[in-house]
Amino acid sequence: MPTTPAATATEGLTYNSQRPDIAIPEYGRVVHELIAHCVTLEDREERNKCAAAVVSVMRTLVPGSKEMVDHEEKLWGHLYVMSDWQLDIDAPFPPPAKPDQDPGPDRLTYTQIGKRPSFYGRIVEDLIVKAKDMPEGEERAALAMMIANLLKRQYLTWNKGAVEDPLIRAQLREMSDGKLDVPAEVDLVSSSEVLKSKRKTSNNFRNHRGGGKRKR
Repeated sequence: MPTTPAATATEGLTYNSQRPDIAIPEYGRVVHELIAHCVTLEDREERNKCAAAVVSVMRTLVPGSKEMVDHEEKLWGHLYVMSDWQLDIDAPFPPPAKPDQDPGPDRLTYTQIGKRPSFYGRIVEDLIVKAKDMPEGEERAALAMMIANLLKRQYLTWNKGAVEDPLIRAQLREMSDGKLDVPAEVDLVSSSEVLKSKRKTSNNFRNHRGGGKRKR
């Protein structure tokens, strides 16, 4: 079968998708290939010179990092990473720890906020605790209803669109460990009413800010 001109033009080409992944893409494949060449050098002095030359190239590729105090240490660390820790040289800085040897930073601890979504606020949690401690009766049911309506208002304030009452009831049960609930046949405050009030408050705030500007 005769060879077409297009096939002849693409013969011998190597695409990045066919090449192995590179450790730090920001430096480009050429730098990685230079480092791979350094690794193959048998003479230690030659490896040292090759590594220093590569770091000089890396320094020109990331000029914005020169303001960093540990800029040079990071460059040499990246050199080791891109060599897969196979480069044996006399570097001015020790090689960084390998990923499997680095335990990483200590896990941060956060204040426990229970099962409360962040937009509900601490006051909702306090009201739920108060309602749970109340005896069964009309007052407890009325407080649970008030909390459910508050949950719905808060939800609509911080989230776009409407929300179904079953979701609010489910969140109330979850946040109260199943001790508070609102009967399914009881309607909570309507979403349209909350959203209308939200828009009105937003408009009043904008008008107030506009009216407070000094005329020139």
